[in-house]
Amino acid sequence: MSDKKNILFINFGGIGDEILFLPTIFSVKEKFPDSKITLCLEPRSKGIKSLCPLIDETFCVDMKNQSKYKTFFSIVKFMRSQKFDMVISSGANKFIPILLLFSGAKTKIGYNSGKLAELFLSKAVTLNQNQYAADMYHDLVKNLTGLEAKLPYIKITSAADILGFGDKYKEENSVLIHPGVSKMSVQKGMVKIFGASKWIEIIENLLQREKRVFLAGGPDDEEIIKQILDGISPNLKSRLLNYYGKTKSLYDLAELISKMEVMICSDSAPMHIGVAVGTKTVAIFGPTDEKKLLPKNPNFIAVTNNCDCRPCLWDKRQTTCEYLHCLNFDTEKIINYCF
Repeated sequence: MSDKKNILFINFGGIGDEILFLPTIFSVKEKFPDSKITLCLEPRSKGIKSLCPLIDETFCVDMKNQSKYKTFFSIVKFMRSQKFDMVISSGANKFIPILLLFSGAKTKIGYNSGKLAELFLSKAVTLNQNQYAADMYHDLVKNLTGLEAKLPYIKITSAADILGFGDKYKEENSVLIHPGVSKMSVQKGMVKIFGASKWIEIIENLLQREKRVFLAGGPDDEEIIKQILDGISPNLKSRLLNYYGKTKSLYDLAELISKMEVMICSDSAPMHIGVAVGTKTVAIFGPTDEKKLLPKNPNFIAVTNNCDCRPCLWDKRQTTCEYLHCLNFDTEKIINYCF
C-alpha cells in the first residue's frame, strides 16, 4: 500500500469534537506520511486548521442552514471532484455508508451502523461510545494504522507570542478562568454550567489567595463576562487580568491556555484545548459524562457533585432538566482541586 494518499476525513461537530478527532488524523498521517489530508467539517469549526498543520485543506458544510439532501449532494460533488483514495467518516448515521459509496474512494471506513455499512464500507468498525471520545474516534483507524490512540495535541510555537507572554513556559502562579459554553448549546436547551455568581466566588477566592487570575471568553460569552466583571468587589477587580476580547482567534486562545499553570472551565471547547496543550485543567461537569470527555490523567480533573441522576445529557435525554441539581457546587471544592 503506497504511503502517498489523498485522504478525506469527515467529522461534523463543534471545535471540541474536532480536537478529539485529532489523534485519528495524527495516526493516519504517521502511517501515510506523504499523504494529503482534507477535513470536511462545519463552518463553526474551521479554526481547527490553525491548530493542526497536518490538515492541508478543509471543506465546510453548513449542516444547520441547508437541507440534508443539499448537504449530501454537495459532499458527493466535492468528493468526486477530488478523487480521494481514502475516506474516513466519524458519522454513525445509517446513511453514511451510502455517502461514502458515492465518494469513488477505494478505501471507505466508518462505523458499523447496520447492513449498509457491512455491504458498502471497506471496513465497518464497531462503535464503542463507552470510552473517552478521542479513543472512540481512533477506533476507526486502529486496524488501518496499527497504532494506539494518543491524547489530542496542539503545538504552540513560542515564536508566535501573539499575546505578549514572552519566552516563559508558564506564567507563575497563574489561573485562567474560562466561564463560557457555546451559545448553540444554550439554544438547544443544554445547560452545562452555573451562572456568574459562582464564578465571582471562585475568582475572588483565588485573588484573595494571591493568585494571578486571568479571565477569557469567546464572542458567545459576552453576557457572562460582563456579569462577572460587574459583580467583583472593586478592591479585587483591579487585580483581575481581563483577556476577554484579546484572543482574536482559536490559536490565540490556545496560546493563552498553554501559558497558564491551571485553567478552570466548564465542559467546553477550551477544556479540550487545555488537554491538547498540556495545561492542568479543572473542568466542571454537570449533566455530561466526564468519562467520555476527559482522558484518565491526573493533570485533567473532572469536578462533579453527588447528584444521583447525573450524567444524563445525551445518553438519557437531549436537553437538561429544569432542576439542575448537578450544577449546585461548593466553589471551595473546585478551587481545592487546583492546587
